[in-house]
Amino acid sequence: MMRRTSSRSAIARWIFLALLLPSSAHAQVHVLISGGFRGAYDAVAPEFEKASGLALVTTSGASIGSGPTTIPNQIRTGAAADVVILAREGLNELIAEHRIVAGSDVDLARSLIGMIVRAGSPKPDISTVDAFTQTLLRAQSIAVSTSASGVYLTTTLFPRLGLGDAMTRKVVMSDAGAAAVGTGGAEVGLQQVSEVLRVPRAEFVGTIPAELQLETVFAAAIVAGAAHAPEARRLLAHLSSAAAAEAIRKSGMEPVARH
Repeated sequence: MMRRTSSRSAIARWIFLALLLPSSAHAQVHVLISGGFRGAYDAVAPEFEKASGLALVTTSGASIGSGPTTIPNQIRTGAAADVVILAREGLNELIAEHRIVAGSDVDLARSLIGMIVRAGSPKPDISTVDAFTQTLLRAQSIAVSTSASGVYLTTTLFPRLGLGDAMTRKVVMSDAGAAAVGTGGAEVGLQQVSEVLRVPRAEFVGTIPAELQLETVFAAAIVAGAAHAPEARRLLAHLSSAAAAEAIRKSGMEPVARH
């Protein structure tokens, strides 16, 4: 009887200590990510979880903007996150505010702006600046995002093409961005290729002319005060590895070359 009691006590102590001791196998890495990199991330996340024994808890937000759900504003208001993945513009804001672990940021991919139309609709010519301009003028409605590409299109590119006033009446600017095309909310959509390729009930037209492009770099970093910083470093290493490069390409982006 004494031996059985001692054995039970030892097992109880072992379970108690196991619950107290940190274990990477039970760690949850909280990731806050923008839509531009989501396709590649979703492709490699299961493989990373299986190989590492870590669980990824993922929430979303826009890279830039004034809304409360943008990634920078979520971090500013205390959102729980170990890793952020977003456009460089938004990440640089957080770095300047010392909300990122110094030196932890890494560029992952480069993305261009592309156009989609509703599935079954004729694909317009956007091969030259003039053809692209005429397509915009003929379109009844144009969906863009409230994040990096949408801000560039509405504040820089459309005025540069002399279309500022004309586009004001046509642009549908929302968090959904070009996804509005797939739901019938707009005739054409303009956003990063990695995002428009994922829109259901829509067809990819192509990238806008090179002379008009905005190249967006998506990057990742560890949030200052992260609860699981070592595990977060493992995730960043995986996302920037050769193993993730093919998923990045398939999502419509180019992986950033490592030197």
